[in-house]
Formats: sequence, structure tokens, C-alpha cells
Amino acid sequence: MTDNKGRNGADSEKQNSEQEANSSKTELANRIAHQSRKVATTYQHIEDGILRVIRWFSSFIDHTLFNRRYTKMVALILAVLMYVMVNYNSQSSLYTQPLKYSRELASQKVTAKYNSDVFELSGLPTAADLTVVGDATSVTNAATSSAGVIVADLEGLTEGTHEVKLTAEGFGDSVTVKVDPTNATITLKKKTTQQFELSYDFINQDKMDSIYSVGTPEFEYTKVNVRASKDTLGTISFVKALIDVTGQTADFTQEAKLIAYDANGQPVTADIVPNTVHVSVPVTSPNKTVNIEAEVSGTVPNGKAIESISMDQQTVTIYGSESVLGQIEKVAVTLNASSLTKDISTVLRPITLPTGANSSNINQVTMTVTLGDGVSKTIDGVKINYKNNVNNYKASQPNNKTTTSITVFGTQANIDAITADNINVYVDMKDAQPGVQDFPLQVDQPSSGLITYSLTESTYTLNVLGESNTSTDSNTEAGVNNG
Repeated sequence: MTDNKGRNGADSEKQNSEQEANSSKTELANRIAHQSRKVATTYQHIEDGILRVIRWFSSFIDHTLFNRRYTKMVALILAVLMYVMVNYNSQSSLYTQPLKYSRELASQKVTAKYNSDVFELSGLPTAADLTVVGDATSVTNAATSSAGVIVADLEGLTEGTHEVKLTAEGFGDSVTVKVDPTNATITLKKKTTQQFELSYDFINQDKMDSIYSVGTPEFEYTKVNVRASKDTLGTISFVKALIDVTGQTADFTQEAKLIAYDANGQPVTADIVPNTVHVSVPVTSPNKTVNIEAEVSGTVPNGKAIESISMDQQTVTIYGSESVLGQIEKVAVTLNASSLTKDISTVLRPITLPTGANSSNINQVTMTVTLGDGVSKTIDGVKINYKNNVNNYKASQPNNKTTTSITVFGTQANIDAITADNINVYVDMKDAQPGVQDFPLQVDQPSSGLITYSLTESTYTLNVLGESNTSTDSNTEAGVNNG
């Protein structure tokens, strides 16, 4: 019995559980159905509201568009809308286009297309400025390209003055190029031919060893034809062959370039036919050995005088052209006596080359200078000579005075060796005029510097006659000597 009761209780609990589950399902289904009906009702209300709005807007449009009172207002609104739409599209297109860049190219070479064999061109600017516009890459490529040029197309033009356009070529289609100036006024003149004699110049002589000299060159031909306009040919004074002597040490040949020049030595642009000439040039090394002599300037301080000057070199070999060497008899070494303060001084002095001499085998000498006590002596009866009596005037001295006195200063041994015959006192008659006049007396100082001369009187009176004198025998009334 106990087992039956237990089984009955379990069955009863199972039935109750099933009933509760069925009841829950029914309740859930009812809630879902209610919610669905509520959602359907809400959608229906929304749909009805939208339809009412559409019907209202349609009715409003009908009353507005077809009402004469609002026609102008509607037209204005539509026009504004269309304007906004069009400009919006334009502004949008601006922002979608790539950014533009520009670059200035200053002083770009200008070339011309014309027949240079027939015409001479003038007036064309040698350079112009460019402005290159485009995207950054294209502008950079165009600015750095070697293919870009500024061109003046003169083909087909005749002799005369023309205004032509300057155009940019070779910069590519991806950029825009503006030329400044855009136009130029040019002149075309027909060329003619004229013959000129050849002359020459040596160039780069500073790059040739100074011990060598170049002689007279020999040309393959001595005349050349020059083509240019008549006006240009009229400005040409000479045509020169420029002979480069860089590093030459022996006879040589070369093709020398020909250049036309005006009277001021400025190059003239012209066609020279041919434009070079074959030339042979002799190279020599002329030299001459001459004595070295000291030339003293200034005064030895402290009452001293130069007793003697000795040098470690007595002669020097100088180099230059034969014509220059023929006129050189000595080479000077200068010494400033005011710098001597010791009784015996050793001085290193440079050799001063005469004008025209290229170089020498030595550049300086060592001088040993010995000083002594300075003394003075007056020498009377020094003859007065005359220089530069270019008009050959007759002249007389009112007091028949023909000599003067000179004070000699130096060491005792040096002044004892001086006589009146060693001294040259003179008057310069270059500017003489007829009549009685005073001339400055002048004396030639010895270049050795061992002694100095001082005049005891500064002027000399002469009566210059206006008559010419052809006699130069003596200083008398009959005439005056040219010293």
C-alpha cells in the first residue's frame, strides 16, 4: 500500500507540472499576439500620418504653383536653387583640380633662326626672363631641362628693321611659359666681304719661362677675308692672330685664332674666313752679362759717410729680347743710406731689372757697407754747361761768369779723389725765351753714393738772344753749348 501511495503522489505532481507549463505557454502566446496587434496599430497610425502630410504638401504645392500671387516668388526660389547648384559644382571642380606653381627663370639665353651667312643681326637681346607655370613636378622638370630655349624666328625676313616675337620652345606641353620681353626690334643687314692684313699678339706670356723670348712669327698667309655688313666692316681697324706661348721652350707651330678689332682694341663680331691661321714661331733665349752697380739714396745719419761698398756678385746675366738687351749696360741695386747705423753693415738687396728685361740668373746680392767720418771740401772752377738748347739760341753771361763752386761731402779718401772735371753743373734751356733771365743751376749726383755735391749758388743769369746759333764750340757771346 505504501508503494501505491508513492506512485500516486508522483503522478499527481507530474500532472500539476504539465498543467503549469501549458498555462505559461498560453499566456506567452497571448502576450505576443497582443504586442503584434499593438505594433500593427502603430504602423497604421504612422502610415496614416505620412499620407496626411503628403496630401497636405501636395495641396500646398498645387495652391502655390498655380496661384498667380505666388508665381514670382516661386520663380525666384527656383532661380536661387539653380544658382546654388551650379556654383556648388564649379567650386567643387576647383578643389578637385591640381594646385598650380610658378617659377621665375632670369636671364635665359635668346637664340635666333636666320641665315647668318647672308645677314648680320643686331638689336636682338642676348637674354630674356621666363615664368614657368604648371604643377610642381612639371615646373621643376621644365626649369632644369637643357632642351628649353628662347627663340626669335627670323626666317623669311628681308633686310631692314623688324619687330619679332620671342617664344619659348622645348619646355613641354604640361607647363605654360611666358617670355619677358615678348617682342624685340631687330635689324638685318646684308653681309659683304673685305680683305684685311694680318697682325699678331702673343698671349699667356706670363705662362712662358722668362728666360725665353719669341721671335717674329711666320704665317701661312698674310691676308684674310672678313664678312660683315658695310657698317661693321667700317669699324674694323685690324685683324690679329692670337698666338698662345704657354710653356713654349723651343720653336713651335700652331693654329692661331683670328680676331677682328676696332680702333680702341675692342673685339668686333664678324665672320673671318678662315678663322685660324697656321703660324711658325721661333723661340730663343737671348742673354747678356752686365755689371751690377749700387745706387745710393738718402743721407747717412750722425755725420757719417760711406767709405766703401762691396758686393758678393759683380755681374748678372739678364734675359730678354735682343733689341732690349742691346740698350742695357748695367743693372742697379738700390740702397737707402739713412738706414745705415753701424760702421760695417751687411745688407741683402734685390736686383732691379731694367725695363724690358724678362729675368736674370740671380735675384739679389749681399752688400757689405763700410762707413767713415764725413768731411766737406769746396771745389772751385767747376764749369757751367748747358742742356736742351733746342732752339739753338745765342746767349751771353752779363758778368762773363762761366764757372761756379761745389761743396763735396764724403770720407776724406773719397773726396780727395774728386776734381772739377768730375762734376757736371748745368742749366736747362728747354723753356728758354729771348731776354735776360735766371736759370736754376743743377748738378748731377754720382750714382755710387760715396760722395754728394752741394751747389754754393742756386741760379745763373743769361741774356738769351732771339737769333739762332748753329755753332756749339764754346760758352761765349756767340752761343752756348749743349751739355
